[in-house]
Amino acid sequence: MIRSMTGFGAGRGHAGSETVLVELRSVNNKFCEVKPRLPRELSSLEAELVRTIKARVARGSVDVTVRREFVGAARGLLPRVDLALASAYAKALRELKAELGLAGEPSVHDVAVMEGVLSLAEAPPDLVSMGKALQAGLSEALGALEEMRRREGEALARDVLSRLDFIERGAAVIAQLAPASIELYRDRLTARIAELLRGASQPTDPQRLAQEVAFFADRTDVAEELTRLASHLVQLRRLVSGDVPAGRKLEFLVQEVNREINTVGSKAQHAGIAAQVVDLKAELERVREQIQNIE
Repeated sequence: MIRSMTGFGAGRGHAGSETVLVELRSVNNKFCEVKPRLPRELSSLEAELVRTIKARVARGSVDVTVRREFVGAARGLLPRVDLALASAYAKALRELKAELGLAGEPSVHDVAVMEGVLSLAEAPPDLVSMGKALQAGLSEALGALEEMRRREGEALARDVLSRLDFIERGAAVIAQLAPASIELYRDRLTARIAELLRGASQPTDPQRLAQEVAFFADRTDVAEELTRLASHLVQLRRLVSGDVPAGRKLEFLVQEVNREINTVGSKAQHAGIAAQVVDLKAELERVREQIQNIE
């Protein structure tokens, strides 16, 4: 069954004392566009993440958020020494000692407690284990995203198929009314000619009348358009009921159906057919709107 382009999925993977959280949000887009947001230290894993998503998502704009979450207080922090700053502090303390005539030398403790000399920095992540954790979380998130898109796709399919049934019934009504429009034209033409020739000695030429009716029937014949319309509806149903991404093909076929309905409307000379055409175009517009959500 078809899938929607909108959905959400979340997953997590584990690497040592931390967890990689992955969230996916997808909305409509003509193409597949991935917008990743990863911690700076994991930026080298972005290309593989994008490739994995595009391998499983055909259409849609996918926002990806990746976060690192540590267990308890364990963040893999390491002390970092600013040696240049420490050297400057030691030099300044020696100058202070010499200037004031103080005894002793600056100790390690004296320098270490100075602001900025010692700090805690996050240890560089193990990109191999982090990459595996990221892929595990991404796989789980993609599974949840695809499930939501599938469920929404089923609802879209039911709606679209019901609207295609409506269009098919309307086309059947037009097929029944088309011959009646020719008979109606014959009657009107006969009455008009009789009115114009009232009191005249020249009778109506049946052959000429039949010829005019034949011309009218040829101009207003919609059998070819209805045949193509029926074929398009069959293809639409097949795509909607299929299990492969079909959004672009559906958009094309909807354009073709609209073309056939417009041609029927321009050819038909019957009030009932004109009313049916208006209803069919309105229903087809609803189909078009729904198809904008299909992958």
